[in-house]
Amino acid sequence: MSAPLDDAFLARALATAQRAADAAEAVIEPRWRARDFSVETKADATPVTEADRDAEAAIKRVLREDFPGHAFYGEEEGREGEGEFLWLIDPIDGTKAFVRGYPMFSTQVALMHAGELVLGVSASFAYGERAWAVRGGGAHLRDARGTVRRIHVAATRAFDAQAAISTGNLKSLAGSPARWAAYGDLVRRVGRIRGYGDFLHYHLLARGAIDLVIESDLNILDIAPLVVLVREAGGTFTNLDGQPIGLDTRSALAGTPELHAQAIAAFNA
Repeated sequence: MSAPLDDAFLARALATAQRAADAAEAVIEPRWRARDFSVETKADATPVTEADRDAEAAIKRVLREDFPGHAFYGEEEGREGEGEFLWLIDPIDGTKAFVRGYPMFSTQVALMHAGELVLGVSASFAYGERAWAVRGGGAHLRDARGTVRRIHVAATRAFDAQAAISTGNLKSLAGSPARWAAYGDLVRRVGRIRGYGDFLHYHLLARGAIDLVIESDLNILDIAPLVVLVREAGGTFTNLDGQPIGLDTRSALAGTPELHAQAIAAFNA
């Protein structure tokens, strides 16, 4: 039987996740400012730095202090432990940006309970934003000026000249002639197409600045907190097949409820 998941528990878990993001920032920021880190290439041909590894360790130290019995799934160290509570951690989501010196990277911390994502913190000191959400508690964003506000997706209902789409990696989508044609049709119908990528387009979606995000190649650690953020901001978040987000997710479609429904129909006609 699952343990109760009440508001008091979620508030405590959110506070811990915020402290964990702070701990990661304390590791990452001085290396980012000084450009002082070595870079290695992992087996999947993606870069990793000691900042990634040290930040993940710092996050786990904070989480373990408050929740010693929980399990962890980190970008650098993989899965540790079992149980109904699983913390998902990407210490530097966007390591390529970090390495190349532009600020489109973030720290991603989320909590999954019995297979459901219930809490998330998405923190980018370099860009100047931190966003967070808890199941049933709405979505919030702190901007570069330190102002905190509750955020919500736009009221966009149609693919028209006022609508905006942002995309991430589309390699797999480009390999499907039917879906690529469906994507092309959406591009022709909207006013703007952008590629903000990584955490940023989900922050923009959640605060009503864009209307749909499409990504065909990712993993759960790239998006776990952002799933909670978008949903609590009133949006819809599934994979490209319209299925719920889970540990095996490899694609993402997030948007206003109306545009999401229309895009799902288009991609799965």
